[in-house]
Amino acid sequence: MPVGDAPHKAIERDPGREARFELCRQAVLDETEFEVSRHEVDKQGPCYTVETLTALREQDPGRELVLILGGDQAVWLPEWREPEQILKLAEVAVAERDEARRADVRRSLEGLPGADRVRFFEMPGIDISSTLVRDRVAAGLPFRHLVPERVGERIARTGLYQERAAV
Repeated sequence: MPVGDAPHKAIERDPGREARFELCRQAVLDETEFEVSRHEVDKQGPCYTVETLTALREQDPGRELVLILGGDQAVWLPEWREPEQILKLAEVAVAERDEARRADVRRSLEGLPGADRVRFFEMPGIDISSTLVRDRVAAGLPFRHLVPERVGERIARTGLYQERAAV
């Protein structure tokens, strides 16, 4: 689910909601297990996780909701809007990151009601970020090996991110 308006940070060289939605759609086009939601893209104003999860729960009360976070994001969960409600609405699954290990996440969530339901899962580290991809495209460096084939084709065909970054 691509974000509409992120409440806490601007997206560097943002191509816009529709372009982000289309990149996500292209990334999973052949994956029948996935679907891309327009929920946040179509919402006006800032998008908060608790509001999105509440809306998804209202649409389908029986649906299992799993919020997947990297450890680097999970350590900040207590600072999010209504973190206790997030933990009630969805299972939170966390993948450790080098900068935020399991112990760090547990320590940051200590005392937060529902934190005992947070689950950790193993995932190999992949040191690729959207910022890295945008920067490489803007600098004219190879990037297609970093994204799904259709996403790379879409970026190249539409010229996304190709403006040179300010030096």
